Amino acid sequence: MSAAVKSSTLKSYAAVDLGASSGRVMVGRVSPDSLELAEAHRFPNRPVRVPEGLRWDVLTLYAGVLDGLRAAGAHCGGRLDSVGIDSWAVDYGLLDTDGALLGNPVHYRDTRTEGIAEKVWATLPATELYAATGLQYAPFNTLYQLTAARGTAQLASAKRLLLIPDLLTYWLTGEQGTELTNASTTQLIDPRTRDWSYDVAARLGIDLSLFAPLRRPGDPAGLLRPDVLEETGLTGPVPVTAVGSHDTASAVAGVPATGERFAYICTGTWSLAGLELDAPVLSEESRTANFTNELGLDGTVRYLRNIMGLWLLQECVRAWGNPDLGVLLREAAAIPTLRSVVDAGDPAFLAPGRMPERIAEACRDSGQPVPETRAEITRCILDSLALAHRRAVEDAQRLADHPVDVVHIVGGGTRNALLCQLTADACGLPVMVGPTEAAALGNVLVQARAHELVGDLTDMRRLLVRTQPLTRYEPRGDTARWQEAEARLVAR
Repeated sequence: MSAAVKSSTLKSYAAVDLGASSGRVMVGRVSPDSLELAEAHRFPNRPVRVPEGLRWDVLTLYAGVLDGLRAAGAHCGGRLDSVGIDSWAVDYGLLDTDGALLGNPVHYRDTRTEGIAEKVWATLPATELYAATGLQYAPFNTLYQLTAARGTAQLASAKRLLLIPDLLTYWLTGEQGTELTNASTTQLIDPRTRDWSYDVAARLGIDLSLFAPLRRPGDPAGLLRPDVLEETGLTGPVPVTAVGSHDTASAVAGVPATGERFAYICTGTWSLAGLELDAPVLSEESRTANFTNELGLDGTVRYLRNIMGLWLLQECVRAWGNPDLGVLLREAAAIPTLRSVVDAGDPAFLAPGRMPERIAEACRDSGQPVPETRAEITRCILDSLALAHRRAVEDAQRLADHPVDVVHIVGGGTRNALLCQLTADACGLPVMVGPTEAAALGNVLVQARAHELVGDLTDMRRLLVRTQPLTRYEPRGDTARWQEAEARLVAR
C-alpha cells in the first residue's frame, strides 16, 4: 500500500456510469483492503429520432441519475462520501448565457457529420491533424460535430459547451468544468501537453472559450445542490469528484493487470482494444492503421482502436424481437469457426436498422457463404469481433513496440463466454476476463483515491486483483486459421 494512503475508514461512493444503451448507478464500498460494488439502479438510454435528427433524451437520463442517487442513498443510510460520473464520449450539450440547455444533445450516430471530415481536411490535412491530436478518424468526433454545426442558430446562441458527463455534473452542482480524459476524445487536445491544441482550433475556427476549464481525474467538481439533496434524500454535504469521465478511461483504470505487458479490450456496444502507454504514438503508420491516443489516469495514454463491438449483435437481437440470448449463443457455438466474417470496424455498420440483412449482404458481396439463420449470423458477428480484436492487439504491439503476454477483457462482453474464448483463440494469448463493471469500479477507485484510501494506479489494480473474480481462457490450437481469415478480409 502506498505511503500516501492515510485513512482506513470504510467509505461509500456512487458511480454514475452511462452507456450508449443503458445507465446505472453503482455503490462502491471501499477501504484500503476491501472493495465491494453493488447496483443501486439501472435505467434504459433510448435515443429519440425527431424531425431534425437523432437526439439523446438527456432529461430522462438525468432523471435516471437522480433516481439512482436516491437508491444509492437508501443503500448507504442516506449518506454518500462522493459521487462520480462517466459516460460515452464526443457528444455534448450547449448552454445559453443563463446556463440553460439549448435543445437535446445530438447523438453521435446522427447523419449530420456525413462528408464533414473531407471539408476539415481541406483546411487541415488529415496527416497534420493526427500529428497534432493523435486521434483516430471517426466521423462523429466532436471536432467534426462542431464543424457540422457551424452557422446554426443553436451554436450561434451558445455560450458554453459541456460534454455529457460534465453537463450532468453541472446540473447536480452548478459548477462547470471539462474533464480531461473525455476532452481527449474531442480531437482538440494535444496528447503530449495534455492541454488544448490551440493551433488546431484556430485553423478550423473553433472557439475554445466555449469549453469550461479543464479538470483532471480526482479534482473536486462541486457539491450536490440543496434541491438535489432534497430530491434524492441524501444528507449533505455530498461532494462530486471528477473521475475518468470517459467510460473507457474508467474501464481501463478498472483493468486488474499485474504488470505492464498487457492489452485490454473494453467490450460493450463498442470494443475498445489496445494498450496503456506512457506516451502517444503519432506516426503516419499509426494514423493509417486508425489508432487513437486518448488520455488516461496518471499521465497514461490509451492507445487503442475503436471496433463496432456488440452493437452488431444488439441490433440483430432487436430486429429479431429480443430472443433468448443464452439459447442464441449456444446455437452459435455449434456453427463452424470462421465460416463467414465481416469487417467489424466498417462504418457501414454504424447506423441502426436492418443489421441482419446488412451483415448477410456484406458476406454475399465478398463471395463468402451467406449466413441465413440467426445462429449463423450471430456466429459471423462473434468470429468477426474476435478477428478484429486480434488485428487491434497485434497492430498495437507492432506500432507501439510494446509486446504483451496477456489480454484483459472487461465490460459487458465478459458475460459472452463464446466471444471471450474466440478472442483467446484468435489472439493466441491467454485472456483474463473480468470485471464486468470495470468502468464503475474505475470510477469508484478514483473517488477513493481522492480520499486517500488507495494510492496510484498500480495500487488500485492490486486491490482489484485481490477483490474481483476473474476467469482465464486459454487459446485453443494455433492461430493459422485466424491468420488466413485476416488475410482474406484485408485482401477484400
